[in-house]
Amino acid sequence: MTIRPAIVRIVDILFSIVGIFLLLRFALKLFGANAGVGFVSWLYEMTAVLLEPFRGIFPTTTFENQYVLEFSTLFAILAYGLAYALIVALLDALTPTPRRTDTNPTSRDTTPS
Repeated sequence: MTIRPAIVRIVDILFSIVGIFLLLRFALKLFGANAGVGFVSWLYEMTAVLLEPFRGIFPTTTFENQYVLEFSTLFAILAYGLAYALIVALLDALTPTPRRTDTNPTSRDTTPS
């Protein structure tokens, strides 16, 4: 038994949470959510740390002084998705996968022809 499945599961959960939070941030900004509401404010604060490496890469477009299109958030989602794929591939390369044993091995015909 290996620890690989547990590590992959933890990585799955962490990157899923990151992706969901960033998608929520993108949607709330796009639809002009009120940042004064507790949940919206909390989500913006939590995801600000995740977006810090990507700030300034792309311009942020604002429509009617309320609706914000953050391309940096979309790029962050893509970058974190790529990081997830690389981590899982690295885990696959570094940890051996258990070999399956055949429960029904093919029987060979030993009778002479």
